[in-house]
Amino acid sequence: MRIETLSEGGIERQASGRLNVGTRGPGLTEITDAVAEWVSGTGIRSGLLTVFCRHTSASLLIQENADPDVRRDLLTAFDRLAPRSAGYVHTTEGPDDMPAHIRTMISGVSLSIPVVEGRMTLGTWQGIYLAEHRDRPHRRDVIFHLIGS
Repeated sequence: MRIETLSEGGIERQASGRLNVGTRGPGLTEITDAVAEWVSGTGIRSGLLTVFCRHTSASLLIQENADPDVRRDLLTAFDRLAPRSAGYVHTTEGPDDMPAHIRTMISGVSLSIPVVEGRMTLGTWQGIYLAEHRDRPHRRDVIFHLIGS
């Protein structure tokens, strides 16, 4: 096994940004292009990008972005793993709130993506998605932090 060196460190720089995403209710909103554009604009060529969702009922995923059936099947899987009608104790914010928390716990609120030559190193069919787990539209804040050279 041989490990290829893609780049070596230099003077460290940091950049932070924020994206406000409007959702339409349950579903996956692709944000790959917006994140890629922001990364490119930082001028940082090599580093590590953290993408963080500031919510407990929405999450972030890296998933296939070629076939929309994948997204549909993921939403079906979320419905099976955390159904709205499971008899939760926490119902203060409505029947969709506790399943949303569970779905966020399963999928996570942060991603770490290496940046090489000024670009995220996502695979050919990978995209970054904000997953909205509540039934109504929301505005969701996604924070970016890139450190590198």
